[in-house]
Amino acid sequence: MTDLLFSKASRRSWLKQGAALSLAATGSLRAWAQPQTTLILGDQAGGLRSLFEASKALDGAPFAYRWANFQGAAPLFEAQRSAAVDTAMAGDLPVLAAAVGKTPLKIVATRVGKADSLGIVVQPDSPLRSVSDLRGKTVIVSSARGSISQYQLYGALEEAGVPRSEVTVKFVLPTDAAAAFASKQIDAWAIFDPYYAIALQQGGRILRDGRGINTALGFITASEHSLADPAKRAAIVQFLDRLGRAGDWALANPEAYAQAYSQLTRLPIESARIITARASVAGRPVSEADIVALQAVADRSARDGILPVRVDVRAITDTQLWKRPA
Repeated sequence: MTDLLFSKASRRSWLKQGAALSLAATGSLRAWAQPQTTLILGDQAGGLRSLFEASKALDGAPFAYRWANFQGAAPLFEAQRSAAVDTAMAGDLPVLAAAVGKTPLKIVATRVGKADSLGIVVQPDSPLRSVSDLRGKTVIVSSARGSISQYQLYGALEEAGVPRSEVTVKFVLPTDAAAAFASKQIDAWAIFDPYYAIALQQGGRILRDGRGINTALGFITASEHSLADPAKRAAIVQFLDRLGRAGDWALANPEAYAQAYSQLTRLPIESARIITARASVAGRPVSEADIVALQAVADRSARDGILPVRVDVRAITDTQLWKRPA
């Protein structure tokens, strides 16, 4: 594979289709008069914000809030580590990687999606026809070490009997990798929605998706600093109540949700329908089964060297904060 040289033209082509996916911290401040506290809500590629804006579940919230949007979990958790966001949302492995990186967080809610929302994609005319064909090849993983895409790639390689030593893995942020994939500078790319869906819409071909490998669980984390503040702690509980309502609305109104997502991200409605149909939408308190499932990911990731140490999931989970109202 050639070096990743991203031309201005390729970047413009990508950004025209998904300009809002790489927005920096954005959003307006909304609140009742004289709000008690303000939450900075960490998001990835506009996914959580679009859910709330479509469902209007944050309308009338008794706290002020602002959205902080990032293109991947690594920069989002860097923001949480530096106390720039109060909450964050990410897949299973990125949460574990953040904990290893000493991000002071607690898992406070679970989100349930579909495992086919990520995969390994290749060029439409690629000679690569199966995961076993990746021997001797370079695979780009987005966005960083400890991503759900890295876990999916390693699981696919193990399934195919391909030693990881026989594959070169490089880590590139999603928007940069997307521009390179569109200009055919990448042969194989392990990536997640919405970038995954866009790559497929542009003609990419699936080599292996995440079904049977990834848990399809995502999590909401809150910073320990925020949880130690009584006003913010109360606001986070109220936010989680509204997260549950937003998920219920999205499941009952899939077309309205897709239309709102398309409007916010400026993605074609066809892509928006695919992305929202398999997104981590349903929100619920963390269950014992969730802890067990995430611990299995932690143990396997430590075994495979994705994480340098084993994470004790129970130690980074707060199951008492949010008890969703009946």
